[in-house]
Amino acid sequence: MAQDQDNFRDSIGTIKEDGKRAWVFPKKPSGKLYEYRKYVSYVLLTFLIASPFVKINGNQFLMFNVLERRFNIFGFPFYPQDFHLFVISMIIGVVFIALFTVAFGRIFCGWMCPQTIFMEMVFRRIEYWIDGDRGAQIRLDRQEWDAEKIRKRVLKWIIFFIISYIIANVFLAYLIGSDRLIQYVTDGPGQHVSTMVSLLIFTAVFYFIFAWFREQVCIIACPYGRMQGVLLDNKSIVVAYDYKRGEGENGRKKWRKNEDREALGHGDCIDCFQCVNVCPTGIDIRNGTQLECINCTACIDECDSIMEKVDLPKGLIRYASEDEITKKEKFKFTPRLKGYTAVLVILTGVLVGMMFLRNDLEANILRLPGQLYEHKEGNIISNVFTYKLLNKTTKSVDNVHFELISPKGEIKLVRTDNFDVQPEALAEGTLFIEINASALSGDKNDLKIGVYSNDKLIETTTARFLAPRSYK
Repeated sequence: MAQDQDNFRDSIGTIKEDGKRAWVFPKKPSGKLYEYRKYVSYVLLTFLIASPFVKINGNQFLMFNVLERRFNIFGFPFYPQDFHLFVISMIIGVVFIALFTVAFGRIFCGWMCPQTIFMEMVFRRIEYWIDGDRGAQIRLDRQEWDAEKIRKRVLKWIIFFIISYIIANVFLAYLIGSDRLIQYVTDGPGQHVSTMVSLLIFTAVFYFIFAWFREQVCIIACPYGRMQGVLLDNKSIVVAYDYKRGEGENGRKKWRKNEDREALGHGDCIDCFQCVNVCPTGIDIRNGTQLECINCTACIDECDSIMEKVDLPKGLIRYASEDEITKKEKFKFTPRLKGYTAVLVILTGVLVGMMFLRNDLEANILRLPGQLYEHKEGNIISNVFTYKLLNKTTKSVDNVHFELISPKGEIKLVRTDNFDVQPEALAEGTLFIEINASALSGDKNDLKIGVYSNDKLIETTTARFLAPRSYK
């Protein structure tokens, strides 16, 4: 039953008064919105599973290799030198989610969150197939451990474990790269014991989340639900119960055939509790917006189905704002939304501009620490430097050499004059820069150095050159 209207926010619906877990057995949802959610979920599942294995210009579509500090986002490679771009892209993601939360509540949670998609569209559907609908699940839970219960539980646990193992492999492909994962699978677990142990740990975590922790992730672990209090306002569109229509003057009342509910002052809510039974987090949406609500729309479909059966208008529970219910105001693009949109557009423009200005080869030339300068014959001053060239592409950069653009001077590599930088690799080395003292303007001089590939200028960088104070 629904909690008292005055104290329902004082506790979590999935915790009993004695502190024990109140297991949620939601009714199998059905309806128009649920069908739309299935289509969206299958598209996103395909995207989620395929992304590590799809390549664009030789780069994995999505990769987050934290250990090696290599990231691919939509086929664009990011390295530690591109950390500012990575940060901006993450901020854009946060602003994007905040914008949609202000406008449409937790629509992300109900329609796009991987936790919801896997839980509701994969694991629960398997559970409905094996254990049955809500009533059958409750009876099976109370049932003694006979042959039927053992068979169903073991079958479900095995399937859950297999799916968790598959999810762990996909997750690992995001972390270490799909090519390396496939190589590890080909080699066999015996040659990569540590990776296999990590894989089993990930499997155990996913199994724990989807087989036991379940909706508690959204209620307890995920901080996003608590952001609602900051982001939502009376103009935000959420899954809402129209209490004006549902309660009427004299409150809810069970349905009775041929009864004039309007004359008796009763609202359209017939107090059937089907919106509660179908909720995957076990709340009563009629109590208002709650942090447990993930906007999954299951209650909308269920209520519409009941309204259709009793010949009452649909939409008692629907996507609506508080102002729409109380004041009949339609959705407006408020100044707050305009502000979030402006920030999002500006950040996106900055990121796109930086992406176009980013070079495929990044050069860093630094003076060797602890070394000053050397005075050579012919009034030549020499400094020793180290260089690092990062090739961010999947193609080799051939026949690379350096030339001093300003001031005039000579660059000498320690080992070889020309070299190649392999794809997605870092080339390091040491070089000497020699400049005639007459070309120097002081004890600290800024140099402009060009990086050439096959005599074509591909990058420029700067360095600081030291000379005696007397050369001014």
